[in-house]
Amino acid sequence: MFPNATILKHPLIEHKLSILRDRDTPNPLFRETLNELSYLIVYEITRDLALRPVRLQTPLAPCDAQQLAEQVLLVPILRAGLGMVEGILHLIPAAKVGHIGVYRDEQTLQPVEYYCKLPPGAESMRVFLLDPMLATGGSLAYAIARLKEKGIRRITVVSVLAAPEGLQALHAAHPDVHVYTAMLDECLNGQGYILPGLGDCGDRLFGTL
Repeated sequence: MFPNATILKHPLIEHKLSILRDRDTPNPLFRETLNELSYLIVYEITRDLALRPVRLQTPLAPCDAQQLAEQVLLVPILRAGLGMVEGILHLIPAAKVGHIGVYRDEQTLQPVEYYCKLPPGAESMRVFLLDPMLATGGSLAYAIARLKEKGIRRITVVSVLAAPEGLQALHAAHPDVHVYTAMLDECLNGQGYILPGLGDCGDRLFGTL
């Protein structure tokens, strides 16, 4: 149904998603679990990162090995995307981090940009665009367009939950961008929130309920 999306299936991913969904999960555990889940998702989707051969010395003998040959750039969409960064940096410490600030107008449900900062040379990097909730797809579509304006073409969306409506909208706007998510949920409600979802991810991350 969604050629632009891959739903990742793994027991640990599903277990940690259940913790995020639980309304009784406290803020500290929610933050910790989102970081862990982000780590697991990105581990699964980085199998095609380019490698380069290196010659090194182990404690016992010379050895041929492989190291990453491309620079990874993490771009969280503020603010909820920030909750995914630390876990991924544990996995890829050399990754650079940019930021895009986009909020959804509660009346129109349209994205509004308020901040954008990327490192020099971003156009040559492999970009993971981070947003835990792919709801209407408006903010992500806008962020992808901004990245493309800056010459970035290798973009992958990383989310925790996606709604069918958001995947359809994103595919219509950017059919060249693939989405990896832990779960495809049922639908959006009248306010544009994912059902059954996990509530407002930003509020649960930062205790602003």
